[in-house]
Amino acid sequence: MRNGFSRSNRQILAIAGMALAALMVGAGASTLHGLGVIQLPKPSQKAEQLPPSLSEDHQRQTSAVLPLVSKSPQARADQLQAIAQTSSPSQDQLRARYLLAVDLIEQNRGGAALPLLDNLDQQYPLLAAPILAKRAQAYTASGQPDQASATWQELLKRYPESPVAAEALFALGKQDRQYWQQAIAQFPAHPRTLEIAQTLLQENPNQPQLLLVLARYGVDLPEITAVLDRLTKEYTAQLSPQDWEAIAFAYWETMNYNKAGKAYANAPRTPLNLFRTGRGAQLGKRHSDAIAAYQQLVQAYPDAPESGNAFMRLSQLVQDPQQRLAYLDTVMQKFPDRAGDALLRKAEILDAQNSPQAASQARQMLLSRYGQSDAAAELRWTLAERRIEAGDIKGAWELARQIAQQNPDSTFAPEAAFWIGKWAQQAGQQQAAKQAYEYVLSRYPHSYYAWRSAAKLGWDVGDFTTVRTKLPQVSKPAERPTPPVGSATLRELYQLGQDWDAWALWQVEFQNRMQPTVVEQFTDGLMRLGVGDNLDGIFMVSSLARRETAEEKEQYKRLKQDPLYWQALYPFPYLELINSWSSQRQLNPLLVTALIRQESRFEAKIESSAGAKGLMQVMPSTADWIASKISLQDFDLEKPEDNVKLGTWYLDYTHQEYDNNSLFAVASYNAGPGAVADWIQRFGYSDPDWFVEQIPFPETKGYVESVFENYWNYLRLYNPQISAQLARYAPKHVGVSP
Repeated sequence: MRNGFSRSNRQILAIAGMALAALMVGAGASTLHGLGVIQLPKPSQKAEQLPPSLSEDHQRQTSAVLPLVSKSPQARADQLQAIAQTSSPSQDQLRARYLLAVDLIEQNRGGAALPLLDNLDQQYPLLAAPILAKRAQAYTASGQPDQASATWQELLKRYPESPVAAEALFALGKQDRQYWQQAIAQFPAHPRTLEIAQTLLQENPNQPQLLLVLARYGVDLPEITAVLDRLTKEYTAQLSPQDWEAIAFAYWETMNYNKAGKAYANAPRTPLNLFRTGRGAQLGKRHSDAIAAYQQLVQAYPDAPESGNAFMRLSQLVQDPQQRLAYLDTVMQKFPDRAGDALLRKAEILDAQNSPQAASQARQMLLSRYGQSDAAAELRWTLAERRIEAGDIKGAWELARQIAQQNPDSTFAPEAAFWIGKWAQQAGQQQAAKQAYEYVLSRYPHSYYAWRSAAKLGWDVGDFTTVRTKLPQVSKPAERPTPPVGSATLRELYQLGQDWDAWALWQVEFQNRMQPTVVEQFTDGLMRLGVGDNLDGIFMVSSLARRETAEEKEQYKRLKQDPLYWQALYPFPYLELINSWSSQRQLNPLLVTALIRQESRFEAKIESSAGAKGLMQVMPSTADWIASKISLQDFDLEKPEDNVKLGTWYLDYTHQEYDNNSLFAVASYNAGPGAVADWIQRFGYSDPDWFVEQIPFPETKGYVESVFENYWNYLRLYNPQISAQLARYAPKHVGVSP
């Protein structure tokens, strides 16, 4: 995160008003263009066609069953029963029968489920294999083991290639272990096969092939690190390069980067594997190993994109300044897409060498030759901050204008455009400010600065001093859209809310785990969210923004136009629990949801390095203090009910400490009330946006912006009024309809 402005709030506002007023008087109206301050670029209005796998969902016929998927079995039973008993067969009737049977089996009422499943596999061929599996489970639940076994055998005979057959092999293997060996050979990625491997390893731990099955397909298992450690310590001589690659990938995915780097050193020599060998060593502080790996990469694959990254890393690791500069010059010559980053780094090295003129020339080259790069945007905003600190609002304004016009896709652009509006407003140019805020809403509708712009325009979205008491209407989509990839059976199961079954199919169908396509990675995130793996699910979706190739960026751009993308990025786990405790604490439930998303990504059993636990990341000592205040005798911070109960009490407390100012309350939740009190005393509070910029803890500044960005996204996506209002400015906005 960037450093905050160092001057006092009042000084900056006075300077801004005087400098902009002087600028506008001296410049003349003819040079101020349409905004009165700058001419911001117009966002593209061209409609882009979605991939067929995404757009087809919007064309499906209305269903009476799919809106019932999100309801509990008890709440939907009567409606499903009525649909299931209709005389004329239809897709909805088949779906209703299937869902009713599933609900009954989960209630251990297998006998009642059997009539619903009778002949359903013939009538509903899309789910024929899952239906046979449910029929076998119903027989088991009703105490008919022979019929269950016969049904599993029928499933194997009729659908031997279906991933659902792994369920049959798992069940039959309890009596005959040969079926388990067949599952390992045929469906090694299926969750049931992983259960089989774990069971067999408990019986006999010395089975490296089973350990490798877990290494390849069990990355999410709690004990996976121990499995990988055993393989690398006890069975080194038996591992092939492909085995090492699988082990390295699993280490990498679990953020054991040092171990991953060592494993990648034994993997096939591909550009990616060599880069991760070096990067793992670098993160493990094995700098000489990192340098050696990066040098092997650039020598073996001098034109690979990974080599551009390796040269940049080498410029950080080598000690000789001239060698550092030489590596950066190579990046500029061979990897023009990284030239801006290289020039920015080169200027920093030259500054450290006490060569200000050469550093200035590097920065000028960056702005003149690579002015549209992200590095140029970063440099411009850094220079703008320095101009603000020096009282040069005119210079800061010019740099912000350049970002808005030349770097509209950079992470700095929403902030720059918003501050253009702020400076115009301070100078009394209300129409110019209005147009700037509207531009932020149209071009960056998902950003924190879109929320600030909406508040400045008077929208009913809450401001820092009013957001606590807002009770926004929330309207979730009536039906689940279909995932963009996966078999027709998987898509149908997902639409019907059969998340574990869809996840199990996806584990077999997902072949490209190490380098997935954009839509494969998105689908993987979607499947993870379905089974409650919220932390990794949101990560898989959000990290799509880091894709680097032009083709991937275009695919990601198209994906962002689909509502399913945003619903996955901003899900609603624990909605009823959050609403209940928010109501009792008189807190805006979307603000609580936004804070939980930032704190834990809705992961109930997560623990921070500092010891904070659960959904709202409550410290045990803080929990004990709160419990004494509310006379709570027993609690478990890993239980969502207890965690949200304690966390919302503390959020209410921080609000009360600061007269219901949510900016201070949220900042206090992260940094503590003492730190916030100190900042108020140091900086004052005549303008909240300046206050946020001045927060001296980068973590807390980013935390505040992220929480309120989360809040805004939940509001724009799920509140019909705000969604409709935003759609008038941002044609590509996707949200609920009023």
